[in-house]
Amino acid sequence: MASAAASCYLPAFLQDSSAPDYKLAIGTVDLDLSSKHRIRTTAYNGRVPGPLLRFREGRSVTIEVTNKTQRPEVVHWHGLFLPPEVDGSAEEGTPFVAPDETIRISFIPRPAGFRWYHTHTMAKNDLTRSQYSGQHGFLMIEPRNNPGRYDQEFFLGLHDWGGHLLASNDGAMNPVYDVTTINGKVMGYGDPLRVKQGDRVLLHILNSSPTEVHWIALAGHTFQVVALDGNPVSTAASVPMLRLAPAERVCAVVEMNNPGIWVLGEVREHVQASGMAIAVEYAGQGGSPKWQQPGKLIWAYDSFSTPATNAESRAADIINIPLVLESRFRGHGSMEEWTINGKMYPQTAVAPLKRGQRYRLQFINHSQDDHPMHLHRHSFELRTLDAPLNSGKKSGKNQATQAKSVRGIRKDVVLVSAQTQAEVEFTADNPGNTLLHCHQQNHMDLGLMVLLRYA
Repeated sequence: MASAAASCYLPAFLQDSSAPDYKLAIGTVDLDLSSKHRIRTTAYNGRVPGPLLRFREGRSVTIEVTNKTQRPEVVHWHGLFLPPEVDGSAEEGTPFVAPDETIRISFIPRPAGFRWYHTHTMAKNDLTRSQYSGQHGFLMIEPRNNPGRYDQEFFLGLHDWGGHLLASNDGAMNPVYDVTTINGKVMGYGDPLRVKQGDRVLLHILNSSPTEVHWIALAGHTFQVVALDGNPVSTAASVPMLRLAPAERVCAVVEMNNPGIWVLGEVREHVQASGMAIAVEYAGQGGSPKWQQPGKLIWAYDSFSTPATNAESRAADIINIPLVLESRFRGHGSMEEWTINGKMYPQTAVAPLKRGQRYRLQFINHSQDDHPMHLHRHSFELRTLDAPLNSGKKSGKNQATQAKSVRGIRKDVVLVSAQTQAEVEFTADNPGNTLLHCHQQNHMDLGLMVLLRYA
């Protein structure tokens, strides 16, 4: 049952005979990525991505989940404000769905926006499991009032397949991939996006990759970004391309004002060549899809920020939580271990949260890798980004030498660049165990998690 602290929710696990709003079956499927690439993977309802789930904000929903695999499974409702027993993380206390078991869960979905759902299990060295598999799907929580200022909308999922381990220059093993897809298909194998001249098209784009950042452009067009991780941006800006770290989502409007057949795909040529592209086809147009190669990679969170004001300064009311991110070499032929403040999960810990208190998470990244850090059951506001670290200092007292100030951008994933510090703020307003982790599967599996507990 839901905890007392989450009493505004319906009971999390239900035993009744009423028809559920949705059914999800977790099972094995043979997936044709192209005519040359067939893989066996685990998916929802026999498809990749899984079915689009549409909920109405504030209206209770019941979902029946059946596990047809031989391994315990759990479904994480990414970006929702749920009690921990239904959020979909065993670390928080959500029960696993046993093999051949069917359960029902019920909750009141919030907040409105583009969310997603996916497995939240460990993979370790098995690069067919967890987020390496096809267990992901789109989830849209419709606001109570949706003005619908667009003509069409499309949901696009970016994913990497055929993972295997390859040694890097320092001897550590990292996942690399053979095939990349949009909505489970390589370029030319799936249906194009069919549009009309004059359309306003709303694109909901998810990076469900287990480990890789992706850059996306639409030849001949620009994106007006209207939401990040499902939350409306304070400043809607037009940009030539999008960058999405694992688990990030971008919602962008594209004005269809350049008739033709164009390529929407990965900006980096070698990644697009492995399949990550889709055709955008105007009505009445013919020929082969056209691509225009950008000269450089362009993206910055602060493009969507609002200026800070003196009235926003509340430093005295905020408690800092320093989180030093580092790696440990385990030897040639092994993936690296990852630590937060010198410890691997489950030894990681911070002081208990106080309900209603404002906190600043200080991600101090001493590693050579970027980290997409995800906070469960809450949203946070970006504050400072890409601040270089003072050399020679590796403690929570490390101060940024420079800081890119950001305001008004709410997310649940932030990409913390290598050798930099980033800060985000959130209010502890959803009591219960709350997982904070890197959304790169191999980093999460090997220690880069911490469980935040409420006092």
